[in-house]
Amino acid sequence: MIVKQRFAPPDNARLAHLCGPVDENLRQIEIAFDVAIRHRDHEFTIDGARARSALALLQALWQRAESPLSLDDIQLELTQAAQGQEPQLGAASDEPVLHTRRAGLHGRTPHQSEYIRNILGHDLTLGLGPAGTGKTFLAVACAVDALERNAVERLVLTRPAVEAGERLGFLPGDLAQKIDPYLRPLYDALYDLLGFESTQRLFERGTIEIAPLAFMRGRTLNKAFIILDEAQNTTAEQMKMFLTRIGFGSRAVITGDLSQVDLPRGVASGLAEAARVLHGVRGIAVTEFTSSDVVRHPLVARIVEAYERAQQSAQSTPGTPPAARARRGRSAS
Repeated sequence: MIVKQRFAPPDNARLAHLCGPVDENLRQIEIAFDVAIRHRDHEFTIDGARARSALALLQALWQRAESPLSLDDIQLELTQAAQGQEPQLGAASDEPVLHTRRAGLHGRTPHQSEYIRNILGHDLTLGLGPAGTGKTFLAVACAVDALERNAVERLVLTRPAVEAGERLGFLPGDLAQKIDPYLRPLYDALYDLLGFESTQRLFERGTIEIAPLAFMRGRTLNKAFIILDEAQNTTAEQMKMFLTRIGFGSRAVITGDLSQVDLPRGVASGLAEAARVLHGVRGIAVTEFTSSDVVRHPLVARIVEAYERAQQSAQSTPGTPPAARARRGRSAS
């Protein structure tokens, strides 16, 4: 199928923003839709089975191209297209919008929008799913939004200190410096949403607190927004301890990927148990993401899907070696 489109009135600056440096934006769209895009000035020709879908995305991006389009913008729009959504210029009228340094921050997929609504409407929310689905970033965005609205007085960030298959050994420094490498994804989100200087000031005033999971026993966290990241690496005992720290006026979000458990063999994941035990409890919501919610580079979604297919194939193949079955059991725990 071949479709053609001429964008008018002619606007060379908008055309440059749409195409990107050396037509990089067009290359991303070609790969995602498996089409060929050619253009001469403002006239575009698209060839491929999904040419109409690619054209719809180009038309939406043309409307946004008054300013330069980043690869992030392109990839987020491609994620929406993979979900079967029509390209849109902003949040829907009923879409919850978070007030952060990033203007108009909202969910890019149905599950992301559900996740934000769950966080805003429940005292405890579990976000489960693969890497790149926005679990941590959106949790931090909701925390920043709550802080800006004075709905909470502080943010408390915690994460189990479990290495992903490596042994980091002795880490020098004080407690905050020792736990810092494990909380880097949370720092990155804070810097993106608040800015570096604002984040540092909030740390200095104690408005944002680093609370190592192992040292939270005995505390009661009132009027706080608490985020437990990488919760698949908590034990059942640690998870129960964390859940009972929630005080009056507090809100908690627990995120994790049950396919990436790094606990020792035979140790069950506290996140998996919590998702099962807390199912249906009033005031608690669970959002489950899939590979179609990945909002990183489009290649990440394809990688996640490839691993899922390989795992399903291994489970359906008789005579799988015991070691492989053990590894699968560990990941599912």
